[in-house]
Amino acid sequence: QVQLVESGGGLVQTGGSLRLSCAASGLTFSNYAIGWFRQAPGKEREFVAAIKWNGNTYYAGSVKGRFTVSRDNAKNTVYLQMDSLKPEDTALYSCAARRSYFSSDVYQVGGYIGWGQGTQVTVSS
Repeated sequence: QVQLVESGGGLVQTGGSLRLSCAASGLTFSNYAIGWFRQAPGKEREFVAAIKWNGNTYYAGSVKGRFTVSRDNAKNTVYLQMDSLKPEDTALYSCAARRSYFSSDVYQVGGYIGWGQGTQVTVSS
């Protein structure tokens, strides 16, 4: 079955950086878009970034210019480089996969499969 596993989270000070990884199995990786989402305590899951099969990238306004998503199809892995981290970036970060046919569909939680357990990112002030 489709399975994605996140890693790379941790505790970092404001202004610091982290790189998250999302390793996928059970699918033809190069055919799928991979999305990153985050959920803070008491809040709904929200879109962070996504990368399509063709390398097109999409970002939430709150992270644009600070986060960079990339993929290595040979390793079935997607990365999320997070720079200039802020306390409001503190959340559980998860990745998932989807077939994407329109630019807008990567932003929607519905349609993604293979959700991982997530990796915790904590940014201290």
